[in-house]
Amino acid sequence: MNELILVVDDEAEIVKLARDYLEQASFHVLTAGDGVSALAVARSERPDLIVLDLMLPGMDGLDVCRRLRQESDEPIIMLTARVEETDRLIGLELGADDYISKPFSPRELVARVRTVLRRTRGEVRQAGILRVADLEIHLDGHRLLRAGKPVELSRIEFNLLVILAQHPGLTYTRAQLLERIHGYAFEGYDRSIDAHIKNLRRKLEPNPSEPRYVLTVYGVGYKFSEQV
Repeated sequence: MNELILVVDDEAEIVKLARDYLEQASFHVLTAGDGVSALAVARSERPDLIVLDLMLPGMDGLDVCRRLRQESDEPIIMLTARVEETDRLIGLELGADDYISKPFSPRELVARVRTVLRRTRGEVRQAGILRVADLEIHLDGHRLLRAGKPVELSRIEFNLLVILAQHPGLTYTRAQLLERIHGYAFEGYDRSIDAHIKNLRRKLEPNPSEPRYVLTVYGVGYKFSEQV
């Protein structure tokens, strides 16, 4: 194990609690108390996973998540005391891998960290190349080529594409896609899939308003076209 975890929270008691339990579980732990410091530590130390509080002084957790996703794909677990669904939904849409509501059980935090790391490491261990139409999806390298040219995707966008492209013509509901990506469905947040699909189409489709790869099945979900 011994993965490096960055815990970001402005409440010292929460930081100590999370650090103690994670270290007992054989993780190495770094901490930060605000968004600016979190970005600096993440950039210099490249942690294996970031536990990120939503409510931070100066730069809040959503802004930190947005900045991190522009630069890297380290897994992010959001901590939130907010009850509004929109805040959690925005976090997922920005690329957070999971979220935990405060107050939380430190044992649950350790379990979530292990689950997210296992899931993301499992994605890296996939082998082979999936070829569909003019797409070349490198499962072991997290790379996509369209007509021989690289297309940059986030981890969630890449995973969505793999799930859909492995079974052309098979329709997935939003809840099914959420469960495949996160390990379980987030009740009430299945619409976050729409935002990820929109971003995927913007990067993948020659004309996003008339998609030829990722199709909408109205009232149900999405599928990869069997016609391409």
